[in-house]
Amino acid sequence: MKSSKVLIIAEAGVNHNGDIDTAHKLIDVAAEAGADIVKFQTFKAKNLVTASAQMAEYQKRNIGVEESQFEMLKKLELSYEDHHKLANYCKQKNISFLSTAFDFESLAFLQTLAMGLWKIPSGEITNLPYLEKIGLFGDPVIISTGMAETQEIQAAIQVLLKSGLSLDKLTVLHCTTEYPTPMTHVNLRAMKTLGSLLGTGYGYSDHTLGIEVPIAAVALGATVIEKHFTLSREMTGPDHKASLEPNEFSAMVKAIRNIEEALGSQEKRPSKIEIQNRAVARKSIVAKRKIKAGEVFSEENLTTSRPGTGISPMRWHELIGQQAIRDFEESELIND
Repeated sequence: MKSSKVLIIAEAGVNHNGDIDTAHKLIDVAAEAGADIVKFQTFKAKNLVTASAQMAEYQKRNIGVEESQFEMLKKLELSYEDHHKLANYCKQKNISFLSTAFDFESLAFLQTLAMGLWKIPSGEITNLPYLEKIGLFGDPVIISTGMAETQEIQAAIQVLLKSGLSLDKLTVLHCTTEYPTPMTHVNLRAMKTLGSLLGTGYGYSDHTLGIEVPIAAVALGATVIEKHFTLSREMTGPDHKASLEPNEFSAMVKAIRNIEEALGSQEKRPSKIEIQNRAVARKSIVAKRKIKAGEVFSEENLTTSRPGTGISPMRWHELIGQQAIRDFEESELIND
């Protein structure tokens, strides 16, 4: 999956807290910020976790209440009707709708929305039947790799390819599954290693606080950036505290677009706007003092000075030892 423009995914996730109106507001924020896609999560708690499954430590810490995963997730579900409303609202806001499925029933439902793109979350990278189904769809796929060993990533990709996905439709995202992720656990260089090793497009799914790391990822060649955002980090929920608030998300998008422009091509050549500054910034060979016609040019009577409209100092040794064909005043440009 290749594009000259970085694909920015605004990860709303479950930061709507199960409320459709909050979800609409998240779409507004993503669209106004200039993101390409706003992404939600689709699941039925009864299909996703057993009743006895416990919350992750970060979830306990971020929510401040200890309950089962089922109890937590049940409150964060969106109905299928809600999904249709959100997809339609995204069309109105001129931003693409995307959602990640976390169970087979949700996969089947999302297929009816014809999103044209699938996002595989880190937790499903070892779910072979899930991977097979997505590979069969034939649409472009983005896969996150949090918690995964290299061999597990390679195995997942092989499942996708054997199921019919072509390699050029796959983008692999480096990711650290901890909310928020401490800087010492980012290991951003691994992102490029993945792209080189796997022969795929690569990007970064970010869970750090702030906007520095996704911007750095773009500078390192990321073609996809995924970042959680929220209306407020003060809201209750598992992911709010590791998410950007609206003004921060907008700043990240703007910075990424600036970096895209700044990266340019790999060719080193003067920019068009630089050419006009050559004469001002470069130097010419000039008379260090008055020089009489017939006098021999030497280091005693020549020097270099701006502007660069005369003979280039790169011809210094060519002039040294020659005779002046006329008189020159001090600081006058030497000419042939």
